[in-house]
Amino acid sequence: MFKYIIVTGVSRGLGLEIVKSLLSVNEYCVFGISRTMTEELEELISNNGSRLRWKAYDLSNESDIREIIFKDFIGFNTPIHGFVNNAAVAYDDIVTNLNYESLVRMYNVNVFVPMMITKFVIRHFLLHNIKGSIVHLSSISVHTGYKGLAMYASSKGALEAFSKNRSREWGEKCIRSNALVAGFMETNMSSTLSSDQKNRIYKRTSLKTPTTTRSVAETVAFLLSDASESITGQNIHVDSGTI
Repeated sequence: MFKYIIVTGVSRGLGLEIVKSLLSVNEYCVFGISRTMTEELEELISNNGSRLRWKAYDLSNESDIREIIFKDFIGFNTPIHGFVNNAAVAYDDIVTNLNYESLVRMYNVNVFVPMMITKFVIRHFLLHNIKGSIVHLSSISVHTGYKGLAMYASSKGALEAFSKNRSREWGEKCIRSNALVAGFMETNMSSTLSSDQKNRIYKRTSLKTPTTTRSVAETVAFLLSDASESITGQNIHVDSGTI
């Protein structure tokens, strides 16, 4: 019997790596959600048949989540076993330049819509009596300050608080929730930084290297698995030893 996992932000970078990691385990089927299709994702879909299903959806839109994602795409009769909240957008600037519209747009994608998806995922867990697992992707910027990341870090900090408190609500049903605190990775979101900026970040890690998407993806897979059945309400750091 397959275990069905929802993953957001699957078109590239970390999201794509998470999907690859899950598909390497024969028991998983993935419902992938992203705004756009990429060549890498298209190839992954063609190589995995019905084990990877994809839906184009703009996660800044909360009004149609139940109808489009959970009714039409997944189906209420499908037993969901896990949710990986990976999709995110960055709004990088110093606080004195703060723009309200940009802030709200980021919070919609990074916080508000993931909360709404979590609501429907938990309803699926309860409907099908599933001991499910939810993993929210957070950022080391929550715990180690970086100039220009105050707004982005605040959105990820909100997710960490949401995850920890939500784990208390349905823990007695063995529904788990954890935040994975990822270190600085070489992805599209970091492509705007200069080499000097990146090197300053690397120097703050014990390993003096960027965090690999593979190590983050494999940890996500572990947190979804039964091997982590006693882990909930935690912030799991995968960050090259950032100090």
